[in-house]
Amino acid sequence: MASLASPFTTNTSWVLQRPHSHTQQPRFLPRASLDHQLSARQLTNRRDFVYQCATTLTLPLIAPLIHVRPAMAEDTLSEWERVYLPIDPGVVLLDIAFVPDNLQHGFLLGTRQTILETKDGGDTWVPRSIPSAEEEDFNYRFNSISFKGKEGWIVGKPAILLYTSDAGETWQRIPLSAQLPGDIVYIKATGEKSAEMVTDQGAIYITSNGGYNWKAAVQETVSATLNRTVSSGISGASYYTGTFNTVNRSPDGRYVAVSSRGNFYLTWEPGQPFWQPHNRAIARRIQNMGWRADGGLWLLVSGGGFISVKEQE
Repeated sequence: MASLASPFTTNTSWVLQRPHSHTQQPRFLPRASLDHQLSARQLTNRRDFVYQCATTLTLPLIAPLIHVRPAMAEDTLSEWERVYLPIDPGVVLLDIAFVPDNLQHGFLLGTRQTILETKDGGDTWVPRSIPSAEEEDFNYRFNSISFKGKEGWIVGKPAILLYTSDAGETWQRIPLSAQLPGDIVYIKATGEKSAEMVTDQGAIYITSNGGYNWKAAVQETVSATLNRTVSSGISGASYYTGTFNTVNRSPDGRYVAVSSRGNFYLTWEPGQPFWQPHNRAIARRIQNMGWRADGGLWLLVSGGGFISVKEQE
């Protein structure tokens, strides 16, 4: 069993759409958004998209920080074609990754033990069976997948960890401790036999030997952190349910996570003993957050809003 050093989503169906050009990456769109998306005449380019999103928000508190890049001619929206997937209607798709050395080869994860594989860049997908994930009577929810070179990792709920060293041709299961604080919701391949995984309670673990030993990078769960900081003015902390809604990692190892209610967010940097909670700067609830290439943050908020914030110097 792997050694763990102790540290102390809208339920909707999805369809895959891929660009006509094979140089572009596939993406996922909620089925509901396909049913209600704007027509091509209403939304013809990125400038219209940014304008419509910006005008839906009242942002007096963070307006000085918002950066909108002028639209360029090459920014016009590309066309996408719909790809039908061999899954049941109730399956929720959760993550996708392609092998860096072969972008025609990728994997798609979801609920109900769903793993799909493509070897033609996403044109066609077939169910992939991994015997080591079918030995027990569990219906796994595969939450996250990540590749670095030919090495790849898959994590899911109940706690399961799969590892490949041959670009997904074969997968081996690595046992995990039953004492993990929370469910594993995210994994990131970082180097040879190295990865970071995160639970929905804020535990971060790091391995450098193929997952057989893990070192805790955070000293306490998010709930414990909030118990100490709730009096410091973090709005909504007293309503925290103890889990993340989303979590994303920057290329330099920083994390940003959104609380389950979307009423505040948290950040963590390597070397910090615990997560840092932050108030949201707008009234609308945060749906997701991630990192810009320049180190700033982007936000998706309820009502279809998108915000891009420069890193403060």
